[in-house]
Amino acid sequence: MNVFRAALAVEAGKARAARVLWATGILLAMGVAALAGGMVAAVRSGNAEVAAKMGPAAATGDWSALQSVAAQITAAGGLLAFGVGVSWLTGREFADRTISALFGLPVGRGTIATAKLAVYAVWALAVSAAVCLVLPVVGLLVGLGLPTAADAAGLARQFALGVLTALIAVPAGWAASLGRGLLPGIATAVGLLVVAQVVAIADVGGWIPFVAPAFWALAPSGATATALVTVPLVPAVFGVATVWVWRRLQMDR
Repeated sequence: MNVFRAALAVEAGKARAARVLWATGILLAMGVAALAGGMVAAVRSGNAEVAAKMGPAAATGDWSALQSVAAQITAAGGLLAFGVGVSWLTGREFADRTISALFGLPVGRGTIATAKLAVYAVWALAVSAAVCLVLPVVGLLVGLGLPTAADAAGLARQFALGVLTALIAVPAGWAASLGRGLLPGIATAVGLLVVAQVVAIADVGGWIPFVAPAFWALAPSGATATALVTVPLVPAVFGVATVWVWRRLQMDR
């Protein structure tokens, strides 16, 4: 077993035993589905106030409405949830004061950080898939019937939105590493959420990577899909920055 595989196995074991990751993933999957289902159920029951708040996309009260509401919730709540997850993975050793023990290992700290980000990617994929598995169940419970092929394409778009949202949350892992704790990472995730909301309200444009996934999921078109090319830049830059911070860690500061 090479060094990276050994680090990956250790980090995967930590993640499997982590209540934080389990709780965050379950809350996101169940929360998105429950809130979206509740909103659609309210619209279908004739609640004009909820229909007005959710906009015309939810007024139809069908599968398209369920997916639209789920996308809105994922774009905001998912960014915070994934930010918490990556912050815990990269910042837990600092919070638990076990970081000094890593200096005695034969595995480089940069390799450990890379393994942490790999585990985060797998966790984010699993959580995004879980949301898409729970949504159809909720749709059936609120009386939407079986999804059509077009609805299945919408679920695939929901999965992609989850993955893309996880990618733009990677800066929280860098902040947790640089700030040596969970709080800097979580604060960064909240900051990213605020920036995304302000940019969306200001209608600056969908080319900003922190809003591009939401714009595309809510209004898929050639223009919004093209804007997604900016998204991989975020994990590329901040993933490398996270590994760099870990490589340069010193025991005295």
